[in-house]
Amino acid sequence: GWFIESTSMARENDENDRAAFGVEGLKIDHQHLDKAMNYEIRVVAGNSNPDLVGKICAQLKIGATNTTVKRFSDGEVFVSIADNVRGKDVFVIQSTCPPVNDHLMELLVMIDTLKRASAKRITAVIPYYGYARQDRKAAPRVPITARLVADLIQTAGAHRVLAFELHAGQIQGFFNIPVDHMFAIHTFAEYIRDSGICCGEGGEFQTPVVVSPDAGGLERARALAKRLDSNLAVIDKRRSAPNVAHVIRVVGEVAGQDCIIVDDIIDTAGTLTKAVEVR
Repeated sequence: GWFIESTSMARENDENDRAAFGVEGLKIDHQHLDKAMNYEIRVVAGNSNPDLVGKICAQLKIGATNTTVKRFSDGEVFVSIADNVRGKDVFVIQSTCPPVNDHLMELLVMIDTLKRASAKRITAVIPYYGYARQDRKAAPRVPITARLVADLIQTAGAHRVLAFELHAGQIQGFFNIPVDHMFAIHTFAEYIRDSGICCGEGGEFQTPVVVSPDAGGLERARALAKRLDSNLAVIDKRRSAPNVAHVIRVVGEVAGQDCIIVDDIIDTAGTLTKAVEVR
């Protein structure tokens, strides 16, 4: 019954894969827009990305629900929703980007507020899923915090989650509610082709080499390379500690080529800067 066409199919399926990150990735079925308005959807947002929320609401031709998100002097999060959401289908748009803990707490409190206000359905739209890198026990006596975040979102009262480019696909399995995993590679491929960043002297598109910053990102890089009809390279990287990467070498031909390095998370940018320096 949604009027936002999306998919959680694999990246390799060109016909069914749809980009869903940012406004350009939203495909609005305007034939069903009136029906959707009668269904009375609402958009609620915190402080993580107001510009994105504004653009989404402009595409949907609705206004964001009147919501107050503030903090007490001790740092506690307080949420108040002025508009009636009883029986409504509510989309909570909140990325858990830095400051991760603040934005995550806002998300949880907003969901709880909507649950106690008798919203019919609550969908958490999370462009960046914080703690996604803590998706497994990589050493003894360490947490799986990505699972803890999933538990918190469900306990708060979410009925569904829309996530984008999850760092680890198994995070979908951490939830007992539906999770739609969206991909943005299609949108990035269109931008690379149309923006002119990989053009020759005559303005024609020159196929770049797509580079994965590590072996774990090969699937993502391969999907982009397929859409650009590009060659693929990968960086052989080692980590001596969290946020400390050592680049060993590049596997693939990159000499004299334009290169597109594709990754899902840029934190300190250490991997990217070291990759650029590799000769």
